[in-house]
Amino acid sequence: MSINDHSTTTSIQITFHYMNGQSESFSVSSPVDEAGTLTQQDIQQEIRQFLKEDWWMLKLMDETVVIQASNVLKVEIKPPMASIQGHGVLSNAQRVTALNRIR
Repeated sequence: MSINDHSTTTSIQITFHYMNGQSESFSVSSPVDEAGTLTQQDIQQEIRQFLKEDWWMLKLMDETVVIQASNVLKVEIKPPMASIQGHGVLSNAQRVTALNRIR
């Protein structure tokens, strides 16, 4: 990755929804230089690899958060990962109803 004085930042927001009903969100940023050395597609590829792991580690400025993937029911990623396609991906989907919690 090449970073120079003219770099900007691209970021993705990831929200984890846990089995116990709680959720938390994180912003993941990566520097991008004017030549486009690191693109949104590169970050999306990193996210796909990250989600394949059994334990997820997020290094924050003041702590490291470790999440056991088996305790996560759903992961939301914004903005949408437009370049993802292929087996197991339903394109052009629309949300009809919001997720409801049964009590």
